[in-house]
Amino acid sequence: MIAKILAFIFGSIVGSFLNVCIYRLPLGKSVVWPGSHCPLCEKKIFWYDNIPFISYILLKGRCRFCKGRISFKYLIIELLTAVMFVVFFSRYRLSYDFFFYIVLVCNLIIASFVDMKQRIIPDEISIGGMILGFILSSVKGFNLSPITYHLSPMFNSFLGIVIGGGIIYLTGLTFDLIYFKMLKKPPIQGETASMGGGDVKLLAMIGAFLGWKMVLLTFFLAPLFGLIVGGINFMVKKDHTIPYGPFLSIAAVLSIFWFDKILRLIFIQ
Repeated sequence: MIAKILAFIFGSIVGSFLNVCIYRLPLGKSVVWPGSHCPLCEKKIFWYDNIPFISYILLKGRCRFCKGRISFKYLIIELLTAVMFVVFFSRYRLSYDFFFYIVLVCNLIIASFVDMKQRIIPDEISIGGMILGFILSSVKGFNLSPITYHLSPMFNSFLGIVIGGGIIYLTGLTFDLIYFKMLKKPPIQGETASMGGGDVKLLAMIGAFLGWKMVLLTFFLAPLFGLIVGGINFMVKKDHTIPYGPFLSIAAVLSIFWFDKILRLIFIQ
């Protein structure tokens, strides 16, 4: 129990840093310098005003100096990250797999919240995460007793990148060709009716961590969530465009935990 509490606390601290990344990366700002400051009055935030959950509650969601409102989203991201730390710690304990998957989850949280607000996915997360995922997956090939190295994790990661990025790119390309053919007009340069390049790179990043089998399941699961939310969004706002990154992220986490169960359910084994 104590270990899970510590995982929750550490996760909330990491979540606080993810908030910084979510705010600064789309603006092209450094995530390490300058230190935490109010985005409204730009006054430096003292350490005791930057304690996850507690500071937000004590300050009643407002800046100490300018009294500007602090978005409730900051609290949600800290809580979500803390819960994910506990969930993955409960399954993997303090192992390499815990570190491996929590790195992926942190990337997915950043990508999802940036995508929901800005409709972009920063290359620092997708491309940087893709490279990091390939490296961390390759490390899995090492065996210390006896000292050996297996190529399968590295090869699986490479296939995950190629298949993950490739399948969503080809799907989007095919959909766009059909869509604009039906409209009988050429698309404006850079215009798409389906997934953007950020989604392609995000699924390639997911593939770098999860390999080709799980990334395929992620690809097929994500539209189920997208259709539900997209349908509601269209009925309420009459808008068919939705950020796709969050659905890929949810599908990726489900693939990690229930890959075998979902396959058994699909094939009724």
